[in-house]
Amino acid sequence: MARRKGSGGLTKLERLGGTVFFAFYLLLLPLAAGPARELAGKLLGRRISGELYGALYYYALFAVTAILFHHLLGASTRRFLDDPSRTLKTAAAGIVAYYGLCELAARLGRVFADRSGNLNDSAISARTGSAPHMTLLILVFLAPFVEETLFRGLVFGGLKEKSRLLAYAVSCALFALVHVWQFAVANRDPSYFLLMAQYLIPGLVLAWAYDHAGTLWASIGLHAGVNALAALAARV
Repeated sequence: MARRKGSGGLTKLERLGGTVFFAFYLLLLPLAAGPARELAGKLLGRRISGELYGALYYYALFAVTAILFHHLLGASTRRFLDDPSRTLKTAAAGIVAYYGLCELAARLGRVFADRSGNLNDSAISARTGSAPHMTLLILVFLAPFVEETLFRGLVFGGLKEKSRLLAYAVSCALFALVHVWQFAVANRDPSYFLLMAQYLIPGLVLAWAYDHAGTLWASIGLHAGVNALAALAARV
């Protein structure tokens, strides 16, 4: 079967609405999380744990993403059903590449920054210990679906029609940025931005999975698998 490149397949509404939603997700939602949690607690008259709020937060993102990008997701599902073996092989190859290249990124991070820990792994380890079931729900099902639809489906898929190189560069850079900028702002420490190196290669592998298989389910499956392995390692 001829190789199919990942295609945006975005409608005008998905492009416009998705761009607004993505900007809100990237820049405003992280800052609003704390106040929103406090407000919800006051309205309900009870304290809302961080784990419960996280689940509600990602459930809401999941619902909005599924509704807003239903055309894109439908097209991705049809491409997956056309050749499921290609998607599975791509995800499996992606996991191998992911761990090999992430080790290289971690080593570079230790060379250029006085921070050797991976922010994502640290967060996973902390959440898995306090609320393992809820954390797994977020890590394996909700977060990969939302992030891959936005970063790969919207950003990569939309830009690939203009330039594949631009699509890779921008989607990887934004994926890296969203994982570190909150720490830089909260700690008032610009050196956290150097840790973007840890996420550039993962973003590259995830974009390749979507591009190579032609369906978002390849990158979603890869992302979910990596998160599941990280959560399992955190409990060992």
